[in-house]
Amino acid sequence: MSKLPLEDKEHGIHRAKIWEIGFYACNNLSTNLYMLLMGSISYYLIGIVGLGVVLAGSIGTIMRIWDGVTDPFIGLIVDKTDTKFGKNRPFIVIGQVILFGMSFAMFHVLPSVSMSLRFPLYIVFYCLYIIGYTCQCVVTKSAQPCLTNDPSQRPIFAMFDSVYLVVVFNFWYPVFLSGTLIPKYTLNSAQHADKIAAVVAQNPNLANILIEKDGVQILNGFYNPEMWSYFQLLMGGMSAVLAVLSVIGLWRKDRKEYFGVGNDQKVTVKDYIDVLAHNRGIQMLVVAASSDKLANSARSNSAVMAVLFGVIFGNYAMQGSVSAITTIPVLLVTLLAFNQIARKLGQKKCLLVGTYGSLASAVLMIFVVLASANKGIFSVPTFNLTKLSTFGNLFDFSQWSLMGVLWIILAIFFGAFGNMASNIVIPMTADCTDYEVYRSGRYVPGLMGTLFSFVDKLISSLAPTLVSVIYAAVGFSQALPTNDSPYSTGILWATIALYFGMPAIGWICNVIAMKFYPLTKEKMEEIQEEVARIKLEAQKGAKA
Repeated sequence: MSKLPLEDKEHGIHRAKIWEIGFYACNNLSTNLYMLLMGSISYYLIGIVGLGVVLAGSIGTIMRIWDGVTDPFIGLIVDKTDTKFGKNRPFIVIGQVILFGMSFAMFHVLPSVSMSLRFPLYIVFYCLYIIGYTCQCVVTKSAQPCLTNDPSQRPIFAMFDSVYLVVVFNFWYPVFLSGTLIPKYTLNSAQHADKIAAVVAQNPNLANILIEKDGVQILNGFYNPEMWSYFQLLMGGMSAVLAVLSVIGLWRKDRKEYFGVGNDQKVTVKDYIDVLAHNRGIQMLVVAASSDKLANSARSNSAVMAVLFGVIFGNYAMQGSVSAITTIPVLLVTLLAFNQIARKLGQKKCLLVGTYGSLASAVLMIFVVLASANKGIFSVPTFNLTKLSTFGNLFDFSQWSLMGVLWIILAIFFGAFGNMASNIVIPMTADCTDYEVYRSGRYVPGLMGTLFSFVDKLISSLAPTLVSVIYAAVGFSQALPTNDSPYSTGILWATIALYFGMPAIGWICNVIAMKFYPLTKEKMEEIQEEVARIKLEAQKGAKA
């Protein structure tokens, strides 16, 4: 790819430098760091703000009414924007400033005000936070067409994106969360009685959340306000650095000659309605993207991961160990798949292969969970099963069980197939943008981006609601389970439903949606030639 010219005017192709794609892909990780921060917000709302379990899990979903108002409005602004600083880069900067400011207010200001003011102030801060998230998140999709329109180059974004997300989501975050962050801020009355008393005095709802083991009271780190203050500064700082890199990556290409159709267009709300009603590509891709988002949000929820490893497998630190083992293999399989499938056979084919692989891996992993659970649902004597927690000492191979090895192997393919299905949808939005130019002559990347931003936030906020409701149904109505919670058959099946069941429904939706998705590799080659012709005619008309 590096040997190809950046411009191929004869065929209407323009390309990006590889490092530009890599820097630009940092924008998605930048917003995803805030998603990780807010992914465990239910603990904060229950312990510090003082809400009930179900309401705490549902509040994010309820707030999507406001989100539904802001998303189309911001998309319309993006489509009308053309400044000296570009079309897309201003929204990265604006979004980042709002995200940091509002998350800082949530986790540093709220604990210092009276209990009666915490919830209404949280609503105000969160409403503004949503606007910032939309501003920055939309650029991950809206800038795709101006960065490159070469169908074989667009999957490279997904390759960089996969590397970033796997390293952070599969390796750094679980290792840091289970091995450092939560243990550091978990307090016990034997050593920190005065500190626990002070925290409970300022946050009375925590009195009902303290866990007692062997006569010692424990305040889990998830409910410690100091943990949230530190977590916000860490994630906010990392996100800001990544935002700067993404601005640099877009610097050369975020210009009018690379976006639009060659002349000024007046985009109206009526145009938006027509696009949503007739662009079959974006309709089907939204279904696929939303289902994968639900899968990832449910599986990566902090409560689900804490229960799976801490309660079912009996060793919470195991989460970090498994991630450490699987990260590099997952990356290698993912990158090989993108290179051999997405770039050669098309992005639609890549999404389907990832979906079928995820379903097959999930079925086999359910068997491992049932066989290796703390109390054991069934056993297979010829396998000489032991608990997965025997991986506790990572390099003591005498402690590795057959089920543990099988889990590791399946986790590698489960992660790689999941990356294929979820990460490829972002560059596919650029195909849908070009398809709209081909179909109607309209260039509306802002609409495509905010539509995905809306779905992204709607589905990611739905996951905590479902987690809260399902765990409340099996006895956790006062507080979400943590890694210190007692084992039960109910908590086992609830976790299997959340970690595998909900994603499986989403993957089935993927298969159905792709049956009606029109943008194959061959179709995109035809579209790019037609878009180049439309752009050339528009430019000639402007000169005349």
